[in-house]
Amino acid sequence: MEFKKYSKTLFFGATLAVLAGCGGNAATQEQGSDSASDGQVQPVVTSDGSNTDSSVNGEQMGQDTQGMQDQAADAMAAMPEVETVYFGFDTSAIRDDSREVLDLHVAYLNANPMQNVVLEGHADERGTREYNNALGERRGNAVKSYFMVQGVSADRIEVISYGEEKPAVIGHNNAAWSKNRRVEIKY
Repeated sequence: MEFKKYSKTLFFGATLAVLAGCGGNAATQEQGSDSASDGQVQPVVTSDGSNTDSSVNGEQMGQDTQGMQDQAADAMAAMPEVETVYFGFDTSAIRDDSREVLDLHVAYLNANPMQNVVLEGHADERGTREYNNALGERRGNAVKSYFMVQGVSADRIEVISYGEEKPAVIGHNNAAWSKNRRVEIKY
């Protein structure tokens, strides 16, 4: 389980290390071979037009690679912008179009093991108050189960049901009801 948790980070780090080692342009490689033959350090013109010293030591390369790995980890750990997933009428089944959003939240939670999440379940106004509270809880628990299957610990997830009490859209039509059948993901 621990390997799975860190496998994405290791994959991106290894990829960045390979890319950093393979980087360069033809001018860099040609001048590098010239400096090796006569023992002198030659300035290298990079693709952006700046001059650099062609004698980069291993420590500098390691720092550059580590910086790229940190940037990749930060990009992976960015909090997802979409915080709401929607459900069909009278169901707590996760829709296919919601899985991508949920996967982004799983990646965020796995990259931030100290972060907890609250899943707020909601329902539209149709049905009794008790039924809608239970439906909102089932929806929140469906998302919780999805997160747990993907490796997020259950003790980091809280489910709250608001039923029909906090509608996202006020209205008595299908357009309003479809926006109220949801789970909001809060950090």
